[in-house]
Amino acid sequence: MELPAANDNVKLSAYRPNLPLSVLNGKAPSEGFDESDYYQCYGDGSSVTSHASGALTGYETLDAPPHYDFYANTQVWGRRRRFRPSLYQLHGNPEDDSKPPMYEETTAEQMEGDTSEEDEEEQKEPPPEPTRFGWVQGVMIRCMLNIWGVILYLRLSWITAQAGIGLTWLIILISSTITGITGLSTSAIATNGKVKGGGTYFLISRSLGPELGGSIGLIFAFANAVAVAMHTVGFAETVTDLMREHGAVMVDRTNDIRIIGILTVTCLLAISMAGMEWESKAQVLFFLVIMVSFASYIVGTIIPASVEKQAKGFFSYRAAIFAANFVPDWRGPEGTFFGMFSIFFPSATGILAGANISGDLKNPTIAIPRGTLMAIFWTTFSYLIISATVASCVIRDASGSINDTSLSCDGLSCQYGWDFSECINNKTCTYGISNYYQTLSMVSAFAPLITAGIFGATLSSALACLVSAPKVFQCLCKDHLYPLIGFFGKGYGKNHEPLRAYLLTYIIASCFIIIAELNAIAPIISNFYLCSYALINFSCFHASITNSPG
Repeated sequence: MELPAANDNVKLSAYRPNLPLSVLNGKAPSEGFDESDYYQCYGDGSSVTSHASGALTGYETLDAPPHYDFYANTQVWGRRRRFRPSLYQLHGNPEDDSKPPMYEETTAEQMEGDTSEEDEEEQKEPPPEPTRFGWVQGVMIRCMLNIWGVILYLRLSWITAQAGIGLTWLIILISSTITGITGLSTSAIATNGKVKGGGTYFLISRSLGPELGGSIGLIFAFANAVAVAMHTVGFAETVTDLMREHGAVMVDRTNDIRIIGILTVTCLLAISMAGMEWESKAQVLFFLVIMVSFASYIVGTIIPASVEKQAKGFFSYRAAIFAANFVPDWRGPEGTFFGMFSIFFPSATGILAGANISGDLKNPTIAIPRGTLMAIFWTTFSYLIISATVASCVIRDASGSINDTSLSCDGLSCQYGWDFSECINNKTCTYGISNYYQTLSMVSAFAPLITAGIFGATLSSALACLVSAPKVFQCLCKDHLYPLIGFFGKGYGKNHEPLRAYLLTYIIASCFIIIAELNAIAPIISNFYLCSYALINFSCFHASITNSPG
């Protein structure tokens, strides 16, 4: 509780509640006791006096009744805040105006000084409010940018080829159900009382206790660190494919991905450590780039296919292609339902981006649930549309050679004048949704727009994960929940940037970038995200079922 400091302008005797003897003897005055007359501002507005006469002796137990204004965190501009007198002031000698002991003088720095300075400040304009975000820009767009990522552009068509349209939709809906329930749990936790900043770990640990928050925070921080590697590998894979199309190869495909990935994550580390003031401004730009890339893809599916695109397996919308791609065609060691689910699930994560900036929202109680659920809905809708359209236009296997035309053959492609049976039998087809990861670029009306969308989605998601992981880990270190990790919690600069935690995240991400295989990194992230989401849902369920007072 804030205590008013004693100074030369405030008489401690004024803090004494002076009441009529009739009140002290338990007899109410005939006109009744008016509480509004009892409270009034004295001097600098920090004390309470009464209009009644009569003095009380020292060490009197009668105290001013509690009043809302004594404990309110906010105040109307121009009105002085009222403080409840301390026990030291109530029990002290009324004629002694000495200052209280040091251990009770806790708010001397917070007082305004003399009365003349306060009167001058009252005439000034109120200080400007910090920038606050609404539910669209602050939560929905931020969550959608984190949800859309490398899997959407580089693996969704391949997953559709493996599982078929039907099972792919089932995978998408299961993932969205998990993230939807987790979004509701996070909203319940984040809106539990007064919402402050601090990220997901801070909200959970302060609402449900450090034993749950610590375990969730550790898993979530590691998952974000590995997610940096996944998005960076997706970016490096796209750059490597572009280089190979133009005959530029450094070593080989795997080592090229490793080299480009390490260079990219090093640049991202330098950007994140230098400052992120421009990051929120760039969010809308990234969002527009992704929207334009989606529009280019949809237009590309409608445009009649050229000969070069037909050689790569694209024939625009065909009912026979849709029917053939509706059923699964499992291939390779990952060719199982849960194998495809583990690769797809990281593309549904990113729903906690809105809760991570809860302190910067205008109305977090409304913004977090509405923005998170709307982001989940629209991203799920986009996944369903893209998976259905790409599997309705592109066959599973194609050679890419414009010489493979034939009318006397068997197979789906023969209905459209192409014979890819040779590469299918030899398993050497390089195009089609089962073999070519850049199918969305091939289908789109203008391929560079898809490439720009890949760059925007991967880099923005990698940067967001690279920033959030050290922040969560720093909160863990400051709470001293685990031994031997306090070294990484040290902050530098006025914003207490966790530079040591940044370096730890960089090392973890670099180790996973060396794997250089997106299909191997994605299942690892799925496990960690599923664990953290399960703990969030269980902790919220436990707090609800036990009727926790919080």
